[in-house]
Amino acid sequence: MNPRFWQSSLFYLLLLVGLFLLVSTFLPRAKAPEEVLLYPTFIEQAKNREIDTIKQGENRLTGLKDGKARIKADFFGSTNDLISLLKDAGIIVGEGGIKVEVKSDGFNWGGIFLNFLPLILFGALLFFLFRSARGANTQAFKFGQSRARLVSGSKPTVTFADVAGVDEAKQELQEVVEFLKSPQRFQALGARVPRGVLLVGPPGSGKTLLAKAIAGEAGVPFFSISGSEFVEMFVGVGAARVRDLFEQAKRTAPCIIFVDEIDAVGRHRGAGLGGGHDEREQTLNQILVEMDGFDTSTNVIVLSATNRPDILDPALLRPGRFDRHIIIDQPDINGRKAILQVHAKGKPMAKDVDPEIIAKQTPGFSGADLANLINEAAILAARRNRKDIGMGELEDAIDRVIAGPEKKSRLISPREKEIIAYHEAGHALVAKILPQADPVHKISIVARGMMGGWTRFLPTEDRHLWTRSQFEDRLAVSLAGRIAEEITFNEITTGAQNDLEQATRLARKMVTEYGMSDNLGPRTFGKREELVFLGREITEQRNYSEKVAEKIDTEVQNLIQTAYNTAKKLLAQNKARLDLVAQRLITKETLEEAELDALFKEPLLSPQLEATPAS
Repeated sequence: MNPRFWQSSLFYLLLLVGLFLLVSTFLPRAKAPEEVLLYPTFIEQAKNREIDTIKQGENRLTGLKDGKARIKADFFGSTNDLISLLKDAGIIVGEGGIKVEVKSDGFNWGGIFLNFLPLILFGALLFFLFRSARGANTQAFKFGQSRARLVSGSKPTVTFADVAGVDEAKQELQEVVEFLKSPQRFQALGARVPRGVLLVGPPGSGKTLLAKAIAGEAGVPFFSISGSEFVEMFVGVGAARVRDLFEQAKRTAPCIIFVDEIDAVGRHRGAGLGGGHDEREQTLNQILVEMDGFDTSTNVIVLSATNRPDILDPALLRPGRFDRHIIIDQPDINGRKAILQVHAKGKPMAKDVDPEIIAKQTPGFSGADLANLINEAAILAARRNRKDIGMGELEDAIDRVIAGPEKKSRLISPREKEIIAYHEAGHALVAKILPQADPVHKISIVARGMMGGWTRFLPTEDRHLWTRSQFEDRLAVSLAGRIAEEITFNEITTGAQNDLEQATRLARKMVTEYGMSDNLGPRTFGKREELVFLGREITEQRNYSEKVAEKIDTEVQNLIQTAYNTAKKLLAQNKARLDLVAQRLITKETLEEAELDALFKEPLLSPQLEATPAS
């Protein structure tokens, strides 16, 4: 039931009851008779001594015999009037006659309450009406106020010690902290406070955590708000909230304003279908005005975070508004090691846990991924009734974060299990033979997520540049699973669908983006555009002819076919080794790196079938 229904029903009920009692209060009541009248029966019983005691209460007489009430009568008068009336009737009062007792009823609180009840209800009704009206007005006035959450700087919860893996970003932001702590040192040299600092990085890289650490280090108030909280359905509300936020910040300066996901309100004006949203553009205009209107003496710094700097309005990014753009990239191996040590604080870790080994096994992980990794490992340790977190839990947590939880309950036939084993063994064998391929860390035919089996490769170092030979070996490894199925069972399955998709995408990038085609030369083809206002749709604008498009398709096909031939040759030459790895995988379901190395060194029955490096 709608709460407003009950509120309105209660209102009308109180209104009716109040009006009824109010009318009943002011209606004339019947008055007591002015003359004193006694019931004849009461007097007759008193004469005949059928009662021995008379108790006088408020406007009432009660006749008692041996302590039991026998008769009652109304009487409006004093005790003296009663005694006089009894004596006039010839009744003896006192000793030897009827006793007269005066019964005190006390203060009649009930009567007073009933008399004032209509006024109380009427007052409650007026209070309810005025409170409802005042609440509505208050909500209307608060609609344009800022919803930023204020965190006091006296008790910092996050400092730079809690942030790892972004040393360069912390050095850049250290100057902001120093300015908030001692602005006179900079102002004496004519330095101007940076109006804004834009933190740019992928999701989970620690932008919000870094902003909180700045406020904790500086010890100043911290206003936190999301960009989407400015924009409302009504035009002008977002701009009003921006003004209110900056007014609060100026009153509590020095302080920090942190706007998370600023791309929700700071997108390029006039973009999208039919132009931009009026409310969003007015809010952005107000932000531009407020940031440009700061005095040089106002110690208010605006921090913003986004993972889409390409869609922000140029006026927002110019010097004088967001003076500094700090890139927060994914952490390298040293950064991942430091992040793991930060998140491992306060958790019982086993003695054999080595953060460096875990850091080597997690290339491409963000800070949020590593925090989730530690948490998943703690959950696994608790599920296994352990008192601490060991390397086994951490490595299982890596697999869980990358590929999802294990699905050991999934029922597969022995035939499918054998096909999956040969598929994954094909990936591992070709990767082991090719010199530029990444080392194999683990093979498993236990289903995880959407995968029936998977092979995890572990690069020896963090890469920022890729060579053509590395790409070619990667293509061969991607196609090796399908080829292993083909040469073993003379049949192909749908299990290689994701491998083929990745290989095709990589080959096309080599030709169109990286200029790794001998026939087409060192140039790029096509212009990619991402329609951010229509979701994540990506379109390619052609800047080449149909003849060139045909050549691109031919080059992509040549790259894939060359990699296919390379992988097929290696697997055919090492069929016995492929059978050995696949059969061991069927038996154990999961093979670690050390077990794989032992398998590849194990002698075969036919020495001529030993692994032959690719020429």
